[in-house]
Amino acid sequence: MLGMIKNSLLSTVETWPHRVLRRGEKEQLSYEERECEGGQFAAVEVEGKPFDEASKEGVLKLLKYVGGSNDKGVGMGMTAPVSITAFPAEDGSLQQKVKVYLRIPNQFQASPPCPSDESIKIEERQALTIYSTQFGGYAKEVDYVNYAAKLKAALGSEATYRKDFYFCNGYDPPMKPYGRRNEVWFVKDSVPDGHRDLQAIGELQAVMVAAGQGEK
Repeated sequence: MLGMIKNSLLSTVETWPHRVLRRGEKEQLSYEERECEGGQFAAVEVEGKPFDEASKEGVLKLLKYVGGSNDKGVGMGMTAPVSITAFPAEDGSLQQKVKVYLRIPNQFQASPPCPSDESIKIEERQALTIYSTQFGGYAKEVDYVNYAAKLKAALGSEATYRKDFYFCNGYDPPMKPYGRRNEVWFVKDSVPDGHRDLQAIGELQAVMVAAGQGEK
């Protein structure tokens, strides 16, 4: 625990590499479209608990990992943001499952230490384009849901993005009381919603055809 606290407070924080493609403002909400780099990430899933509780548990596990709870026993430094995948229900509330990500610091990207906690997985993620809006304070589920609704209203019907999940992001350690930075990210989608089912059906048909040919 001491290693985790020391690593979180004293390390230089690396920000997830990205570039801003454009900025906008609508409905009194400022937002950005960004392109975020891919790379190696530590990830952990937590299910069966309310969003705030599940998020806290997942974040703590990842902070312990980069704080030295790994096969090399090394404090890896910190990256920001901690990114929490939220899955909205029909009414806009968040389901009782999250997937928390933390980008591996650059020094360890080529060969990340193995987590001591077997629930943590190292995953390679591709670059992604996002729509982002920022707000302050100590963020909880109600705040993320509120700003997700505001971002949805600001983007309107012109932007295409994934509706089945979005990212809730925090940039600051719990001990920082002022000037906190939180963001909601929608992932830009190149496949319109109406075509997603058709794409899935096409992929399934291709698999069935290949399986049928293999049996001959």
